Amino acid sequence: MAQWTSAVGAAQLARLLTSQQDRPAGPGTRRPPAYRALADGIRLLVLEGRVPVAARLPAERELALALAVSRTTVAAAYEALRGEGFLESRRGAGSWTAVPAGNPIPARGLEPLPPEALGSMIDLGCASLPAPEPWLTRAVQGALEELPPYAHTHGDYPAGLPALRSMIAERYTARGIPTMPEQIMVTTGAMGAIDAICHLFGGRGERIAVESPSYANILQLMREAGARLVPVAMAEGLSGWDMDRWRQVLREAAPRIAYVVADFHNPTGALADEDQRRRLVDAARSAGTVLVADETMSELWLDEDVRDGMPRPVCGFDPAGSTVITVGSASKAFWAGMRIGWVRAAPDVIRSLVAARAYADLGTPVLEQLAVNWLFSTGGWEQAVELRRAQARENRDALVAAVRRELPDWEFEVPRGGLTLWVRAGGLSGSRLAEAGERTGVRVPSGPRFGVDGAFEGYLRLPFTVGGAVADEAASRLAAAARLVEAGATGAAESPRTFVA
Repeated sequence: MAQWTSAVGAAQLARLLTSQQDRPAGPGTRRPPAYRALADGIRLLVLEGRVPVAARLPAERELALALAVSRTTVAAAYEALRGEGFLESRRGAGSWTAVPAGNPIPARGLEPLPPEALGSMIDLGCASLPAPEPWLTRAVQGALEELPPYAHTHGDYPAGLPALRSMIAERYTARGIPTMPEQIMVTTGAMGAIDAICHLFGGRGERIAVESPSYANILQLMREAGARLVPVAMAEGLSGWDMDRWRQVLREAAPRIAYVVADFHNPTGALADEDQRRRLVDAARSAGTVLVADETMSELWLDEDVRDGMPRPVCGFDPAGSTVITVGSASKAFWAGMRIGWVRAAPDVIRSLVAARAYADLGTPVLEQLAVNWLFSTGGWEQAVELRRAQARENRDALVAAVRRELPDWEFEVPRGGLTLWVRAGGLSGSRLAEAGERTGVRVPSGPRFGVDGAFEGYLRLPFTVGGAVADEAASRLAAAARLVEAGATGAAESPRTFVA
């Protein structure tokens, strides 16, 4: 019986390995033997989660042809990986990836570290801030006061609590987009919303156009749903969306869905202007593509002059919801532990999404819905989000200053909102920096997690989740990781000291 649960083709593995090229070696620098470089590349892909554990690797001859190396090189690399515990083999079943005993299974998304690991590790993997107190406590207390009438019901509300659906509809109407409660479905976070949309519109094998780069967890969700991702390259810096490129992809690839984050894009922080939004909606309508607009960052403008110049929502160019499906969430603007999201779409789309919930999660927790409704109805939401903006702004400025001081060769543009900084890492491999960071005490996701097939190897995403002395220490540890990568170091580095802010 085979021990592998998936397979990686030779061409796919070759693309992933090719994307890991480091900067050219300097004079006197010793390059590792070809087999060692290949083994290290595969090990990095496993540790990054971009090649899953228990994935069958190509036969030695197939991979040798794809990489244009000798079969002996591949055989030696596989043997080295077996000796290190990253590969298992059995005659007749092939070879499949593994992790050595005692190593944690690598995450394929951007899961936060467990609390017990935070004493010695600075976590820059998850773009989430602590709850904006006292508003979380007040919201839960308000929800408990409203709970008794609902406790006498079955508690299942597949479309969401009527009061919360009405409140969300009113908030869209106040933004200039007339909306009925029948156009709203409450979900378990934005991820739950997009998962439901993908299952309704994007069956296995369907094409989905995505920004390149895009949000790593959404890309993984779509891959695991069996979608064929069609990347559309973002323009350089914060200029964002290349509309000629988008129109060409939508016309030629005819994707069933297109997914965009037009408001303080994750990971780049770019903000689409009104003309880009209008043209994107027009192009999607012409192509018959469902345009999914993720608004989870829309309220996180950080610079005061941005507030008055915020463009209309993407759905403002398609108010009836025939082309645009909007996804919102309390998780980024308020707190990640508040797993409340919503979908705004045409009533018939909402009915289809609601009907499909019978085979998914049935509905969203009532108490959390009541808490968000309390925030919306009392003005607590606006005050909590203002606190969140202040936290993110302070953290952004501290992190930017620290990185510029410790890593002056790294390049980035400072976003005007959102929670993330997209950094070109001075010619170094993002995957190798992420691995070295684990040894110097800072956890950071590499650029390829946000791309398709190994793109963005030279990038890292740094979230605005730490500030002050912790931001300084994080940048110092990143600089130490960069020195390890530049030196070609492997193996264990000195243990990071416990750091408590």
